[in-house]
Amino acid sequence: MQQTEQTVYQDASRSVDERVQDLLAQMTLAEKIGQMTQVEKNSITPEEVTQYFIGSILSGGGGNPTPNNVHEWRKMVLSFMDASLQTRLGIPMIYGVDAVHGHSNVVGAVIFPHNVGLGATRDADLVERVAQVTASEVLATNVHWDFAPAVSVPQDVRWGRSYEGFSENTELVTEMGVAYLRGLQCKNEHGEWVLASVKHFAGDGGTEWDSRKDMPYSSSTNWQAASLNWRIDQGDTRVDEATLRKIHLAPYKQTIDAGAENIMVSFSSWNGLKMHAHEYLLTQVIKGEWGFEGFLVSDWMAIDQISEDYYEAVTTSINAGLDMIMVPFDHKKFITTLTEAVQKGDVTQERIDDAVSRILRSKFNLGLFEQPITNESHVEAFGSDAHRALAREAVQKSLVLLKNDGVLPLPKSANVALAGLPADDIGFACGGWTIDWQGKPGPITPGASLFEGLQIQLDEGVVYSKDGDFGAKADISVVVIAELPYAEGEGDRADLTLSEADQALIKKVRGQCDKLVLVIYSGRTLVITPVVDLCDAIVAAWLPGTEANAIADVLVGNVPFTGKSAYTWYKSMDQLPLSNLQASGEDPLYPFGHGLTY
Repeated sequence: MQQTEQTVYQDASRSVDERVQDLLAQMTLAEKIGQMTQVEKNSITPEEVTQYFIGSILSGGGGNPTPNNVHEWRKMVLSFMDASLQTRLGIPMIYGVDAVHGHSNVVGAVIFPHNVGLGATRDADLVERVAQVTASEVLATNVHWDFAPAVSVPQDVRWGRSYEGFSENTELVTEMGVAYLRGLQCKNEHGEWVLASVKHFAGDGGTEWDSRKDMPYSSSTNWQAASLNWRIDQGDTRVDEATLRKIHLAPYKQTIDAGAENIMVSFSSWNGLKMHAHEYLLTQVIKGEWGFEGFLVSDWMAIDQISEDYYEAVTTSINAGLDMIMVPFDHKKFITTLTEAVQKGDVTQERIDDAVSRILRSKFNLGLFEQPITNESHVEAFGSDAHRALAREAVQKSLVLLKNDGVLPLPKSANVALAGLPADDIGFACGGWTIDWQGKPGPITPGASLFEGLQIQLDEGVVYSKDGDFGAKADISVVVIAELPYAEGEGDRADLTLSEADQALIKKVRGQCDKLVLVIYSGRTLVITPVVDLCDAIVAAWLPGTEANAIADVLVGNVPFTGKSAYTWYKSMDQLPLSNLQASGEDPLYPFGHGLTY
């Protein structure tokens, strides 16, 4: 920064509005558009951050430094922060990440249960504490912005992002979402907090199966459309406005009232119109009717889906109400295009000033101008025993006991055989959005498995075979099955019935034991009807994260089952989506709110 005399915007004793107006008055058009630009970290250098006055950098899923650890993360983010402070006006950039269940891109972070499990806890205080610890680990890397919480209300669990939703029930989603927001944005002892991004506005959980293929433009420049798996993610929510407001908009209104300063807009559409082009919802409802003073950010390359004409895509999205664009790759193209649109009068200077004012307001509120570098103490606490203890509590409270015919709690003296590859695999326990975007099986980050937990909890330990080949009969067998890790549309699945391999394993082990306990790792409810009668007990463990050993605490009765399913369990695929079941009058396999206590 070249200035030496302090101006109004540099004076922390002045009001935020005064500081915003003073700074805005000194900015050139290039500096303003730079603030509206968010770039993926591998697509820009620190030098270009200075050159183009870039307002934000992000790491997408898997956007990690090498080696991937907290120290290299902090160094990487600081290089971009330092570059932003070298601009003429010294406006700090803000770094964003998808820390959706802990700081999940970073090896060694504590990985909490995904929201599908947190919703089952029904414990808003716990969720707030989980967000506080997540904020601490995010701040350890000098990141100030977390693209969470998702307040999606999934109505069709075939959707690959279902696990990002706390529940199918709007009231529960709202309660948990507000709690998570409070936790992230709670000032710590150093006066720091993390900006939450409430997402994805709106109706992303209400899209119809196969509606994505009906979108008029969703493929030619969208890298995500290359996979045929994408069937409902980024699709169309086809409901009237009263239904949209009741089910999908309500959590956003409540989080805004609770202090949300950023909302991420959804890839999806409402009745055929892309959310990123929806001036009525983005400007008239959020900013007008609700009085939202924060800023709206686009999703990853999402404006490209508005039109094949990039100029039209940019002007439409900005005029609809987008304030910052997650470009994420070609920042020069975006900056050049928006500059041209302003010069031609297709985007007004007033719209630019409004967007930049909103972004600057959050940066001032965060204290970035006074404290752009976070306290080093967060590094010492990163991945600590205290943080892992909270994750264990979250796992314990998230478990839902679906069935129990007198086998649980496990007697500590019992002869127990454990089967299933996921029982000793942290990657399966964590699911998607873990280290890599899609996640993957294997020892991807430090953690403790269910196998390790049972070894400690049972007097004679436990015999383990991933294939269920024990060679001798056991008093009790525990079988662990799991969905392969996935994220976003890669997890869209037409059939949620247990695979033939999982069913075969359960049947195989059933013949080698007196009692069988089934533990399910999944990002949603599955159709388990074919195996229910083979199991004496069934436990939904969702995606527990790195402290999967905590499942053993509950299986042996050291901690009681308290979780209640935040989603319906269906008897068959014919009952999906939720609206089909509700219209049919049939009973599900297990209803919303089901959960035994032993």
